[in-house]
Amino acid sequence: MAHTVDATPEMTEFPPDPGPAFLEAETLGDGLRRARAASGKSLAELAAETKVNARFLTALEQNDWSSLPSRVFALGYVRAYAGALGVDEQTAIERFKRESPDTSTALKPPVGIAFEDVRRHSPVVVGVIAAVAVSVVGWNVFQRISRMQAPHPSEITATPPAWTQEASTEEGVSLGAPLPAPPDQTVPALYVTRGLEAELTGIDPDDPNAAPVAPPPPVQKAFNPRGAVYGAPANASQVIIQAKKPGVLVARIGEGRVLFARQMAAGEAWRAPIGVAATIDVSDPAVFDVYLNGEYGGALPAVLTPLAQLNARAAQSARETAAAQARAQAEAQAQLQARIAAAAQSAPPPAT
Repeated sequence: MAHTVDATPEMTEFPPDPGPAFLEAETLGDGLRRARAASGKSLAELAAETKVNARFLTALEQNDWSSLPSRVFALGYVRAYAGALGVDEQTAIERFKRESPDTSTALKPPVGIAFEDVRRHSPVVVGVIAAVAVSVVGWNVFQRISRMQAPHPSEITATPPAWTQEASTEEGVSLGAPLPAPPDQTVPALYVTRGLEAELTGIDPDDPNAAPVAPPPPVQKAFNPRGAVYGAPANASQVIIQAKKPGVLVARIGEGRVLFARQMAAGEAWRAPIGVAATIDVSDPAVFDVYLNGEYGGALPAVLTPLAQLNARAAQSARETAAAQARAQAEAQAQLQARIAAAAQSAPPPAT
């Protein structure tokens, strides 16, 4: 018994095309909602497929633009939602832009109106400018022509006779030797107040038996900052190291710790603190000058110099200066008392 086989192929059912439903809708939200209904997908399925939150998809279907994030994200949501529904993405984007204009871009004035006005009035403006230019040029030419005169000979054709007679009667002038300067323009002699030097120094310069005055000690050059000054403050330092040329200066304290280190430029200086046990390490000792209590103390003695040695020199120099000042003050006081005593002895006794 033969079996008959039905050769009719199975009919595959395809979901309806959502495109016409999207295009026939009045708004973008209605079109998306109709397209979703035609596709048979739920909001949850479309949210999982597009990776867009379901509340944003709902906002697009309800035309609730205020619930959407920034415009860039909103355009991306529209594109993804339209692609998932099988709707033309560019059409959906254009409808979204028309129905939700971008308020962040300022409106621009219409283009072409000003150009049309200029083109309409340009012949008149050009004509007026040309007329004014021709008038100005013509006026200047007329003024120049009216002021021009034909050349004529000079009225003075010969030297007047009176000039010749006056010139012949004048006597000749001769120059002699220069005269000396008047007395009021000579340099006056230096005026010296008599007795002033003896009053100030206690030694009469006219006395041949007077002891010669010892010359004062030479004044060393003082510290002159010619760049940045680093280190301790001025009232807490007696030693200043200044670079004459570029060089490296490193101050190390116990256990290899670095107190100060710098590539010094010419003119820069470092004030060493008082009471710190450190060692000065330089690249070239001849490059650095030492100032003790603000006065020049020579160059650094060696590449490695103990800071205590420099501070001791500064303290010794301060003590010597203080002692010299004390001696000078004591001598001046003794001379003053001697003059007072001599004046008292030479004074006549009071009349009885």
